[in-house]
Amino acid sequence: MSLGDLGTNCYILYDSKNALIIDPGGEAEKIIDWLTKTNIEPQAILLTHAHFDHIGGVDMLRLHYNIDVYLHSEEADWLGDPNLNRSTGFMRKEVRTSPPEHLLEEGPMRLSSFEFDVIHTPGHSPGSVTFVFRDQGFVISGDVLFQRGIGRTDLPGGDLKQLVHSIRNRLYLLDDTFIAYPGHGPATKIGVEKQLNPFVPA
Repeated sequence: MSLGDLGTNCYILYDSKNALIIDPGGEAEKIIDWLTKTNIEPQAILLTHAHFDHIGGVDMLRLHYNIDVYLHSEEADWLGDPNLNRSTGFMRKEVRTSPPEHLLEEGPMRLSSFEFDVIHTPGHSPGSVTFVFRDQGFVISGDVLFQRGIGRTDLPGGDLKQLVHSIRNRLYLLDDTFIAYPGHGPATKIGVEKQLNPFVPA
């Protein structure tokens, strides 16, 4: 779902009963409506990073479903600080949410019926992570890698050299067939970006 003022991609991964919500950037009522209609129960909220356009729906969903939020430790205090999550100056209303219940660490992870890997991919922000679903052949890359693009690095904590390193030495090591679902815009494939991405050629 493309949600919020900046059209942030929120992803709902689900099986017959359970779901994970990734980056609910806003308009939480649309997520609740979809989950209600499909009779799917969310088990957790995962955040690729904590910029305002990825967290706007967090508290409504957390309270509505009584579920926990997972975020990398480098940005644990960003949810409640509009200066850090950059809603100050960008938004008409500052974004503040409660702290995450859990801190993400690199490595394999299991939540409910879902198994995936967490890899730390800083550069767009210090706590940016990518969720790798190896058996299904896709990643959710947040604002790290886009179709023919990369995340901006001019916000506090951004680092172009670090971002290029994350893409080239973490994401580009995945199989070329992996689909990358970014934080904004259309999906792409790792192999395609290795060939055509003008910012980070393989």
